[in-house]
Amino acid sequence: MPDVFISKKTHILFQLLVLLMITVFSKAQESKSILDIEKIYLHTDRNVYFTGEDLWYKAYVVRASNNLLFDLSGILYVELISPDAKIIARNKTQLAMGLGHGDFQLQDSLGIKPGTYQLRAYTNWNRNFGDDFVFKKDIEVIDVFESHDKLKTSQKIPLETKISEKVVTKQNTFRVDFFPEGGSLIENVASVIGFKAVDLNGKPIDIKGEIYDSDNELVSTFESVHDGMGKLQILPIEGKSYYAKIKTKNGFEFQQDLPKASQSGYTLSYRNFKGRNIVTINTNQQTLVQNPNATLIVICKSRGLSYLETTQTLTETSLSFELPKDKIPDGISQITLFNNLNKPQSERLVYFEKDHDLEVQFSTDKTSYQPEEKVTLNVSSKSKSGEGKSASFSLSVTDTNGVEEDNYDSNICSYFLMESDIRGKVYRPAYYFDKINTKRLEHLDNLLLTQGWRDFVWKSIPKTDEKNSYKIEKGITVSGRVKQLFADKPLVNNNLTLALMSKKNHGIFNTVTDSIGRFKFENLEFSGKAKMYLNTRDEKGKFRGEMLLDSIECSPMDISLKKEPIFLSEPSNALSENVLKKFSAFEVKPENVLKEVTVTNTIKKKYDIVANHGNYGLADITFEADENTHMFSTIFELLEQKFPSFFRGPDPLYIIDGYVVPEDQKFMVEAVLPMDVVKIDAVGKVQATLFFGGDDKTPGKAHGRNGIIAIYTKPNKGNRIKEVVQSVKKELEGYYNARVFYSPNPENPNPDLDKKVGVRNTIYWNPYIHPDKSGSATVDFYNSKVETKIKLALEGITASGIPVVKTSFYSVKK
Repeated sequence: MPDVFISKKTHILFQLLVLLMITVFSKAQESKSILDIEKIYLHTDRNVYFTGEDLWYKAYVVRASNNLLFDLSGILYVELISPDAKIIARNKTQLAMGLGHGDFQLQDSLGIKPGTYQLRAYTNWNRNFGDDFVFKKDIEVIDVFESHDKLKTSQKIPLETKISEKVVTKQNTFRVDFFPEGGSLIENVASVIGFKAVDLNGKPIDIKGEIYDSDNELVSTFESVHDGMGKLQILPIEGKSYYAKIKTKNGFEFQQDLPKASQSGYTLSYRNFKGRNIVTINTNQQTLVQNPNATLIVICKSRGLSYLETTQTLTETSLSFELPKDKIPDGISQITLFNNLNKPQSERLVYFEKDHDLEVQFSTDKTSYQPEEKVTLNVSSKSKSGEGKSASFSLSVTDTNGVEEDNYDSNICSYFLMESDIRGKVYRPAYYFDKINTKRLEHLDNLLLTQGWRDFVWKSIPKTDEKNSYKIEKGITVSGRVKQLFADKPLVNNNLTLALMSKKNHGIFNTVTDSIGRFKFENLEFSGKAKMYLNTRDEKGKFRGEMLLDSIECSPMDISLKKEPIFLSEPSNALSENVLKKFSAFEVKPENVLKEVTVTNTIKKKYDIVANHGNYGLADITFEADENTHMFSTIFELLEQKFPSFFRGPDPLYIIDGYVVPEDQKFMVEAVLPMDVVKIDAVGKVQATLFFGGDDKTPGKAHGRNGIIAIYTKPNKGNRIKEVVQSVKKELEGYYNARVFYSPNPENPNPDLDKKVGVRNTIYWNPYIHPDKSGSATVDFYNSKVETKIKLALEGITASGIPVVKTSFYSVKK
């Protein structure tokens, strides 16, 4: 049986990437010990949209252990979830070499209203590994045509401003958490404590404070250095407790207790001293006496894989050793201290940044353009010596609309290197990967001390559920079983025929049931809607048995919109007002933006007309199905009896529900069951040649010189399985047909479309920019009609698993 339903969709853009990356992929898949977990990232053209616009995305799927593009799953489920936790749109995005793309129309037909939506993406396979490997991203949708007052009320109001003054005086509306390095404080052991201050919305606040002991003696002072985070040092004295006096920027003061110190135990700390990575194990004298010459194990992991294990014997209260640079991978490392019973004692998360032999640059041919002027963008992906480096990029070009902010939203670097490896949402995650920020690594360490902190005072280590119930999907699968009618005994060696027909694709497949009556058609590939005809016969060719189909499409995951802070670049009044002014200046009215532009499907309408009235000339003979039609065993038996004159010579042209069957694929006709027929028209040679011609004898090309047999079948009403248990006819939804971003070209104008997109907010979107062998790529696009400042955002990943982000700006003015 063929594995693949032939798809006309080509992947020309992938071919160069495949050739350059195949060696890397082969090496990556040689290691059978690496757990095949996928990690997913979606690059969207923007994070804030206006009702009626389009959302465009590019999917990157990598192996979680090394960030290499991963060609494992063939289907990525991308869902748009409304603020009230409902899936309002779902795309089956086709993946090839770990890459895919798609879009959503934020239209009234989806029920889009102003609010915060969640974009969610996952494969069927990575559902086995829990919610942590499901990609989630919040986006904001604004209705720019609301009145000014209504717009203000629709935007988010910080929770603390909603609380009355009376409540504020009695209740602390801020939260400060303290996190001892390694997990715990130990008496008489000097320790670093990370802290994080947020408001009740989870947004960082600046604080300063003082640490006092239980005798109210001042011990230390502290102050946040970035986004409410910082660190302090303390030596917990035996028998004493500690608390902090905290003061916010606006003068609010409150007290908070520090974590209580343990009487014994071990802690792990990390320092980078003059470029050397020093790990220190600390304990107190009491622990040392109780456990002389204790054997401790330090294990270093990155993305779940162990890369260093060392055993240390503790003879003093402090022991330090250096991590070898050549063994440390890029990204977050989890350094864990175990005792001789393999029980975790302390843990530290550390970020290591390595220098890569890669230089990615992109630039426009000018820094300033006129409205609707052509822009040429050059992208370069090379080694430091100038050799081309294979990579896949996606490019978003957007109108800033007069609002320029360093919002540091999530990007492919922050997600693959940090966000996906720690728990909870990170405020302005891209800040830590922008090399303009000279203290970003110091501030990232504070983040890992706080948000990445994990307390190892556990009774036992949680175990991973190794029962993988979700399978890898390379393509679309149709499966089920065949059993005896009115009994549950499986029918073995029953023949099954599956026919799929869509506008662009067609195919027919055969298989037989196994020893328990099961069958499976795997790795089918088709886009959009397709009609499926499936029937079963016994070894003698008779329609026997009852066919029970499995669910064809993977059901969505459960939705749990946790009450977590939403760190969007909060849409200001200025942004909405500027977009409204822009639309008003160019006479863009609500009906031009909010209503969908529907491309009329003339072919489908034609099929409907044919099914009802016939549309290939005046039929010589017409057969209307009656109560005896189902008595015929095959469609050809029916045709030969009802239309004998059409079978005395060469085969006529067959048309099934408007689908013209190629002359070399007669098997498509055989898949039609007599019981599904509504009407059959037989059109003579004269009328047929008026529609399809009769002189062209090109092999495989449709012609009418032998007449036409037009077959019209019943629509699937949902109860066909109950009526005819040996046959299933239904419509299947294949891969999402991703649209192509429309970019106006003054040299080839389209008046209707150009008017609609002339003042667009996304100027250009290209999900596939693949440098050639020399490492170069060039794209062209045209500006909108608006004088403004434009932002370019390039994201992607190299063949060696290095995520890349580049941004740039240019101006548009007359």
